[in-house]
Amino acid sequence: MSRFRHWFHTIYYWLNVKTWVRLVILINVRRRISGLDNIPPKGALILASNHLNVADPPMLTAVTPRRIAWMTKKELFDIPVVGVLYHLFGCLPVRRFSADLQALRLAQEALRRGLVLGMFPEGTRSLEHQLGEGEPGTALIAMRTNTPILPTAVWGTEHMKLPRDFFRRTTIHVAYGKPFTLPRPQRIDKKAVEEGARIIMQHIAELLPERYRGVYADGGTKPLQTKGAR
Repeated sequence: MSRFRHWFHTIYYWLNVKTWVRLVILINVRRRISGLDNIPPKGALILASNHLNVADPPMLTAVTPRRIAWMTKKELFDIPVVGVLYHLFGCLPVRRFSADLQALRLAQEALRRGLVLGMFPEGTRSLEHQLGEGEPGTALIAMRTNTPILPTAVWGTEHMKLPRDFFRRTTIHVAYGKPFTLPRPQRIDKKAVEEGARIIMQHIAELLPERYRGVYADGGTKPLQTKGAR
């Protein structure tokens, strides 16, 4: 990405976030936010969150005090007009559930620029409103770049439906945990990445009320092996 495109996306992002995005959230949402002090003010970071509703990305974008470059499913970029807006917002297209090397390069570039990379480790929304098993993508990027992960939990968005919720307020909770880094193995193989994905999902589960924890409700069978972010 050229320096010009980077700054254009940054300006476009904040012009929208600080105006209509936050205005819509303010009008339609009762916000319950915790852990804002856990967000580092600068430096590369991976925001890893559960995913309940299409409202999750705009909600997290509005309340997170740093710019987020969202990993976004490639199909959305193919929608006329809407796809252009995803490009302008600086979202990064990814082919889900596949080895997308181009998406990996874009993610690594965003982190080299010191951005927050937004990811939903489950790879898709949870239709049952509970955590499913994490896909390997988030752990792979975190291990390859040695980037701290900010575990994030959002709930309450599962109740949002449009256009109904333009006319009533919904209470939404967002919790940010303490950043951590995954242990970096000598060889980043399938087993190491799967273990990294499990650790990430456990951190997210710990921030959620028990009814949302799904397959991670029992806390997992192994203790968390992580390091606090430097």
